[in-house]
Amino acid sequence: MNNENTKKIETAIHTIIEAIGDNPDRPSIQETPARVASAYAEIFSATGNEHFEDYKIFDVEENAGMVLVQDIPFYSMCEHHLLPFFGTVNVAYVPQNGKIIGLSKIPRLVDFASHRPSVQENITVLIANELQRILNPKGIAVSISARHMCMEMRGINKSGLFTYTNKFLGVFSSDHELKNEFLQQTHQR
Repeated sequence: MNNENTKKIETAIHTIIEAIGDNPDRPSIQETPARVASAYAEIFSATGNEHFEDYKIFDVEENAGMVLVQDIPFYSMCEHHLLPFFGTVNVAYVPQNGKIIGLSKIPRLVDFASHRPSVQENITVLIANELQRILNPKGIAVSISARHMCMEMRGINKSGLFTYTNKFLGVFSSDHELKNEFLQQTHQR
């Protein structure tokens, strides 16, 4: 985030503190605008990036069955209220043509998809679509389980509710046994 945008955020937060009836010059919150700007630089670090580029593809001699990385923690910000939502992501794929992605890149892909204002449904689809673009595997499965502060802190004010989304591409759409294996291994069945 450049200095101009950092200053814009600091000014906006100063104004918000004033607008909610607090004193932005009160000693314990004087640095809050700068802290929020710094946090937003990290939280929204993927905003504006169209494609995930931080990956490495490897060749293997024989295609494996399903490759699954599960319970990847994530956090994001709801684009409707700019409140956090967070949970876990499961990502699976079936390699094709001997191509696999480095395992550590899958959690980085999750960060890429979630470090922007969004909704859970869009994050689910973005992860699947980017993995498809990068690898073109035989199939992809993505599932997300998340808690949304826009439901817990306001609105219906109900805590502990989880929202589940998933996206199945390729053989995960047509092979019910493979889909069930994914669901069982990720404790969704």
